[in-house]
Amino acid sequence: MADDAALRVPPTHEIIVVPPEHENRHALLQQCIQVRITVFVTEQGFPLEVEVDEHDPTATHWLLRLLPSLKPIGTIRAHKVEHVGSSYYKLARLVVLKEYRHYKFGRNLVLALHDWAKDHARNSGEIDFVKIVCHSQAVRADSAGAVAFYRKFGYEEEGDLFDEDGEPHQKMVARISLAE
Repeated sequence: MADDAALRVPPTHEIIVVPPEHENRHALLQQCIQVRITVFVTEQGFPLEVEVDEHDPTATHWLLRLLPSLKPIGTIRAHKVEHVGSSYYKLARLVVLKEYRHYKFGRNLVLALHDWAKDHARNSGEIDFVKIVCHSQAVRADSAGAVAFYRKFGYEEEGDLFDEDGEPHQKMVARISLAE
C-alpha cells in the first residue's frame, strides 16, 4: 500500500502565463481549452457551445503542465472589466483534471492569477487593493461546489445564487491588498 503522504507530493510541473501577446499563444490556448472541455463538458456536462466564449481571445490564461511530458492538467483565466469609475478582474474557467485535484493545484493557479492581478493593478495606478470577481459553481449533484474553496482566498459571497449555463452559481468577490 502506498504511503498517503507520498500521494500528496505533487509531480513536477510548470505554470505558464499566456497573455494575449504570447508568441505561442494559439497552441497554448488550445491546450487550456482542451483541459476545460475535459472537465466542464465531458465530466460535468456543460454544453460545448458555451465553453469557448468572447473573452478567450483577449484574456490572460494560465496553463498547468506536467514535466517533462508537458501534459496539460489545469488552467485558469482572467480579464479586466472596466466600468465608469471602477474596474475589477474576472477570474474564470478554473479547472484541474480529476486525477490531479488532490495535489491542490487549483490553489497554485488561483495564487498565480492573484499575483498577476496585483502586478497589473499596480502598473495601472491602483494603490490600495485589487478587486477580483468570480462566478463560483454552487452545490451540484456530484460535488459540494467551489464556494468554500474560494473563501480560503478571501472571497466573499455577494448577492443571491443565479443560473449560469443551467447550473447554480454564486458571485464571489475578493479585495486583495496591494500593500504587501
